[in-house]
Amino acid sequence: MAPAAPLALLALVALLAPGLGEAVPSCDYPVHLWCSSPEIAIACQAESHCAQLPRPAAAPVEVSLFYESLCPACRVFLIQELFTAWLLLPDEALSITLVPYGNAQERNVSGKWSFQCQHGPEECLGNMIETCLMHEAKNFSTYFPVIFCLESGSSVTKNLEAVCPPCLQIYAPQLDRGRIAACIGGDTGAALMHRNAQLTEALDPPHQYVPWIVINGKHTEELQTQAQASLLGLICRLYQ
Repeated sequence: MAPAAPLALLALVALLAPGLGEAVPSCDYPVHLWCSSPEIAIACQAESHCAQLPRPAAAPVEVSLFYESLCPACRVFLIQELFTAWLLLPDEALSITLVPYGNAQERNVSGKWSFQCQHGPEECLGNMIETCLMHEAKNFSTYFPVIFCLESGSSVTKNLEAVCPPCLQIYAPQLDRGRIAACIGGDTGAALMHRNAQLTEALDPPHQYVPWIVINGKHTEELQTQAQASLLGLICRLYQ
């Protein structure tokens, strides 16, 4: 003999189908299964009474920042807007991609990539440090605080030994600075910067300035203005 229906199920029956609590014609499931899945709840027209149904997770708002390590406006946006939003929002609400290259130019000389940057060799080094840091750390929550530290200083970098280790020691002491230095001075760093160049050159529409902010794969002047004014507010409006 089937166990007696719990009071909660009896109440559900009374709410959904006064009288005998029979399912609507499209529902072939017994009452005690009506809230077992979203599909069954829809078939039995019981969604409003199934408070514990799992809801589909919302996709995070994707923010891609194309920037230069020494660009003043880039640094302001990264420090004041992007880092703040990342600190305040849950991981599932925001996904960030950083592409340090901006208005740089690359040349292939005898099979090796070389780069010229808008703010000179120091900026190229800053771009390379941050790119190699991302490559070595892999995890965004590991490398983003280090990049924030570098960008927050009076100079992103004078040289690796003077600036990068303090930021690493504070935010990511587990990273091997020797491996990062090898990346910066070797073929790996050049290949990674070439990839940044390709990602920047593939922008549609093409970037005209930096920072160049892409939201959910799109760049418009309206989105750019809103992001620079209040990225947190923009993400909260877009996150569903």
